[in-house]
Amino acid sequence: MNLKEKITEDMKAAMRAKDSERLGTIRMLTAAMKQKEVDERVELDDVMVIAIVDKLVKQRKDSIDAFIKGNRQDLADKEAAEMKVLEAYLPQRMTADEVAAEVKAIVASLGASGPGDMGKVMGAVKAKLAGKADMGMVSTAVKAALAG
Repeated sequence: MNLKEKITEDMKAAMRAKDSERLGTIRMLTAAMKQKEVDERVELDDVMVIAIVDKLVKQRKDSIDAFIKGNRQDLADKEAAEMKVLEAYLPQRMTADEVAAEVKAIVASLGASGPGDMGKVMGAVKAKLAGKADMGMVSTAVKAALAG
């Protein structure tokens, strides 16, 4: 069963359980997936679905920060609950040490040195670690690897 089918099955299970919060989040994810399929006229594979989920999780993190700054804990809690549902569809995230080791290997294989090669390295790292690692952490690891 691919990820798209799993999401559909989870949506059916949430309907049966009358879990309206989970159902709403999964429906939002399904809508984002359908939108991508229609816009780009493609059939989504697991990598594309993970990219969509990753984007939605990042949006939730940004919203939580904004709501906390705006003193709206109720809305921050709602976003956090949605983020928890979405994170279940992401693969296990890499630790900071694993990311740093992977980045060092990529920097060495590209022969990159100095901040001028940041774009080249980030392109290669994104292709390899998409969906497996937080890109903010990856960016920090690339900067550190190119600085030292």
